[in-house]
Amino acid sequence: MKNYIGKKKAARIYIDNQDKYEGKPLWEVILLKAKAYGLAGATVFKGVAGMGAHSEVHSFNVLVISQELPLVIELIDDEAKVRGFLEEIEPMIEEGLTSLSDVEVITYKHK
Repeated sequence: MKNYIGKKKAARIYIDNQDKYEGKPLWEVILLKAKAYGLAGATVFKGVAGMGAHSEVHSFNVLVISQELPLVIELIDDEAKVRGFLEEIEPMIEEGLTSLSDVEVITYKHK
């Protein structure tokens, strides 16, 4: 079994829920690719509001049918693996921001 404890890298990919790749939601494609790539973990977070490069505020509005909301995809694994994955998916992201930071995994439990 792989050792998930210790010094790792956390990548955060900031996109929005309406971004697509080949007609599919971009977040879903990235998540499935992360699984196929064998990353230790990935989570998609939906934001209630956000502001990006265009300085437009996007937030939830019950009166609007189509909501443009921020998403953050967080990936955690060894640095080489995370960087390799980010290089692979970079062409898929037309607009967004990706960050990479140090993390220390102190527990990882599953059945």
